[in-house]
Formats: sequence, structure tokens, C-alpha cells
Amino acid sequence: MLQRFLITGGAGFIGSALTRHIIQKTHYSVLVFDKLTYASNFDSLLSIKDHARFTFVRGDICDRSVVEDTIATYRPQAILHLAAETHVDRSIDSPMPFVQNNIVGTATLLEAAYKYWNKLPGTLKGSFRFHHVSTDEVYGSLAGNNSFTESSAYDPRSPYSASKAAADHLVSVWGHTFGLPVIISHSTNTFGPWQFPEKLIPLMIIKALKGDRLPVYGDGSNVRDWMFVDDHASALFSVVTKGRAGERYCIGAECQKSNIDIVKQLCKILDEVAPKAVRHESLISFVTDRPGHDRKYAIDPTKLKSQIEWSPQHDFATSLRRTVAWYIENRTWWTRLLESCYGGERLGLLAARQ
Repeated sequence: MLQRFLITGGAGFIGSALTRHIIQKTHYSVLVFDKLTYASNFDSLLSIKDHARFTFVRGDICDRSVVEDTIATYRPQAILHLAAETHVDRSIDSPMPFVQNNIVGTATLLEAAYKYWNKLPGTLKGSFRFHHVSTDEVYGSLAGNNSFTESSAYDPRSPYSASKAAADHLVSVWGHTFGLPVIISHSTNTFGPWQFPEKLIPLMIIKALKGDRLPVYGDGSNVRDWMFVDDHASALFSVVTKGRAGERYCIGAECQKSNIDIVKQLCKILDEVAPKAVRHESLISFVTDRPGHDRKYAIDPTKLKSQIEWSPQHDFATSLRRTVAWYIENRTWWTRLLESCYGGERLGLLAARQ
């Protein structure tokens, strides 16, 4: 039975939610391995930092010796790999960190995991899992009413999605060629507390609270499939503990919404809980679209629901209100980020590549 989990990127948005879920709702132990880059924040782990089943190691997945030493010392029975550069706009401005961290970092981690796994005794070797957390963006852009499934063809359209696609293929190879028991999950857009302000929902909330213009790319009709972070965390835990080695699982809550609809819904909530002299919707400003902006992502989670028996527990409207409330209550946290590492400026307009 799995008892000890090593989570890379466990101080990030989704990784910290997963770590809290495991510590607070199960009897398992967790070691978080995180570089603490701009988008990671140890504050998201403060509620569990002193727990007897929690361990933290600051490290870079590209540093093989540190990775190998950490794995050998902790002796995990599962590795959940969430460490990654994730923001599409940043990947447009500067692709190479995505190549280094998402591709080279994943290969380095796979080599270290394989070295450790290959020396395990038979029982532990058979139950070990390497769970790579990927994205629906590797499949490209959808048309019509279609949804991505585990058998969808790869068609990445940004440096970010291309780097994640490459990482997926590496994980598959370490499974097929070397026998490492791997699982890959592809998830939809995730939102909730502790998300770094560069992403759509927290950025719109924070700009609205400040009274700034709310920049919406293009005409705002791009569609994404949305899932609350606590649901994503529970799904990842279910996949790593119940999923079959060598399989892929699409994780989603079947909640498709356009960007403009999301922003307008946020404006209505903010009109109620943080009213201003003008309605928040009047702050919406349509701006130049992102280069290569995919029109639609959507996930079909049928396999996940039937094989793993997982389903989301949080509805979108309630979770969105909960998220708005969290950002209102935690102004100090995001104000510090805006002052130190990201001021809410527009990214991904190729300016950094001129």
C-alpha cells in the first residue's frame, strides 16, 4: 500500500492543494520538493508545515544529484510530478525556461526515479507509481462540441504546451521502454485560492479590486473547461492511488465557459461583495489577442469517472464566490506579490523576443 508521496512543485497552486488534501484528509505522508520560483509560495503550506507527516526540501528538478539524494533518503512509494513552468504568455515571451524545466527537468526526474525504482524489492517495485501531471493544452484547439479524450491526437500550439507534450512523451517512453510504472493525467483549467495573479481569474479579481481596467483577449469568446482546485487535488490523489500503470486519465468537471462570461460573472459577484462607484463590468477592456490563442479546450472525464469512480464535489458558481472572497480576505498576500515579482502587466505580446 502506498504510504509516502514525493510531490514536485508541491508549493505551487495545484501542488499545495494536493499536499494539503493528503495531509489533512488521509493518513499518508508527503515530501514536497520545490524550487520556490516566483509562482510557488510556501505560505500555501503554512497550515501543515509543522505536521509530523509533512517534509519540505527546497530543490531543482534539473539538479540530478539533489533529486537522487532526496528520493533515496525519503524512499517514496509514489512520485507526483507537478513542477513546471505553466503560463502560456510567459512561454511566448521566453520559451527556453519551459524547455529547461518542463523537458530537461522531467527527464532528469525520470532518470532519478528509474534508478531508485529499479533497485526496489519485488513488492514495492510493483506498487510504485510515477504520476506525471499534464494539461489538456497538449491536444491543441477544439472545434464545435467535441471534447478531448485520452486518445486525442497531440497538437500543441504554444511553447508551454509543446514543452508539456514533450514531457508526456518522455514519461511514456520511460514506461514502455524501461518499465517504470507511469501514469499521466491531463487536466482542465483550475482555479481557486492561492493561484498566482498572472492567471485569468485571480488577475481579474485583483484588477477589479484595485479599480483597474479588466483586459480581455480578443473578443473574449475563447472557451475553457473549468475545475475548482480542491476537486483537482482529490482527482490527482484518486488517480495515483487507484489508477493503472501505463494509463492516461483526463481530469475535468465538464464546466465549459468563455473567458468573457467568466469575467462578467466575476464582475457581478464583485458588484455585490465589493461595490464601487461604477459597475465592475464597465472596467472590461478588449485587448489584442494572444498570439496563437487556442479557441477551445474541453475534457471528457468518462474514463476517470468509470475506472476511478471520481467526480467533482464543487459547483462552479459557489467555488467562484469562494475564490473571490479569498482574494478579498488575503490582500496582503497578493499585494506583496504585485510589489515583488509581478505587477499585473500584460505578457505574451512577443515584446521580449524583439
